[in-house]
Amino acid sequence: NLEPYMQAPSLFGSSTGRIITIAFMVLLLALPLIAYFTGNVFWLNFATRLVCLSIAAVSLNLILGFGGLISFGHAAYIGIGAYCVGIPAYHGFESGWLHFPLAIAASALFALVTGAISLRTKGVYFLMITMAFAQMGYYFFLSLDEYGGDDGLTIYSRSVFDIINIENKMVLFLLTYACLVASIYAVYRIVNSRFGMVVRGCQSNEARMKALGYNTYAYKLTAYVIAGGMCGLAGALLGNFTTFISPDMMGWSRSGELMFMVILGGTGSLFGPVFGAVTFVFIEELLSTFTTYWALPFGILLVLSVLFIKGGLNGLIQRGWR
Repeated sequence: NLEPYMQAPSLFGSSTGRIITIAFMVLLLALPLIAYFTGNVFWLNFATRLVCLSIAAVSLNLILGFGGLISFGHAAYIGIGAYCVGIPAYHGFESGWLHFPLAIAASALFALVTGAISLRTKGVYFLMITMAFAQMGYYFFLSLDEYGGDDGLTIYSRSVFDIINIENKMVLFLLTYACLVASIYAVYRIVNSRFGMVVRGCQSNEARMKALGYNTYAYKLTAYVIAGGMCGLAGALLGNFTTFISPDMMGWSRSGELMFMVILGGTGSLFGPVFGAVTFVFIEELLSTFTTYWALPFGILLVLSVLFIKGGLNGLIQRGWR
C-alpha cells in the first residue's frame, strides 16, 4: 500500500551532490575550528549560532517539507528550550542533564497540546493558529517579570555536564555540530521508515491514506511533536550559546526566518535547511552592515529562488550545477 511513497530522499543524493554536501559539512566543521586556533573567535561564535539555527530549520523541515504542515509558530520551541535552560539556572540548578531533557520534553508537550488543536484545521487556518499559539507563548514569557520579562534573562553559567565543559566555546561548537548531524540522521531515518512513508503520503494525498486505513491525524501529530522536541533542543543549545534569552526569540518574525531558511535551502531535502540557514545568516550579516532594511533584498532573493531554482539550493546542488 505504501509503494508510491517508498522513494524517500537518500542521505546525500546524486554523486555530485554527495561530494558537494560532504565537502560543505566538513568545511562547516573545520573552518570555525581553524579560526578559533588562529585567534579569531568571532567566526567560531558565528558558526555556533548558525548551527543552532540549522537544527531548528531541520526540525521544521520534518513537518513542512515531508509532512506539508506549514507552521508559522515554530520559533516558540526555540524560546521554550532556551527558557528551560535559563529558568533552572536562575534558581541554581545548573545541570545540563536537567536542562536538555527538560527543554526537549517541555517543547514536545507544548507541541502535543497545541498540535492536537491545530491539526484539526488545514491550509491557511493551520498557519494562523500555529502563529496564534506561538504568540500566546511569547506573551506568557513576556509577563514573567521575575525572569526579566521584556528585558530578558541573563544566564550566568552554562549547563554543567560531568564529561564535557561547554564553557569552552570550542567544546560548545562541537556539541552543537554533533547535535546537527544527529538531527539530520534522525530525520533521514524517520522519513525512510514506514511511519515516515505515511507522513509523506499524508502530504501527497491524505484522503487516500485515510482510505487505506491509516489514522492520519495521529501520524501527523506524532511528527509535529518530534519536530517540536527537536527544535527545543536547538533552543537549549542557543540559550547556552548566547547566555541571554528573551521572548523575542519566539516571536512570529523568528518563525518566518526559519521558514525562509527551509524554503531557500529546499523543502523535502535532508541538507536543504542547512544550506538555507547558512545562506540566510551570511546574507543577514553581510547586508545588515550596509542597511537596516536588509530583509528587502533578501526577500527579492527568496522570490527569485522560488521562481527559478527548483528545489532551492539543495536542488541546484543535486543537479550538479547543470
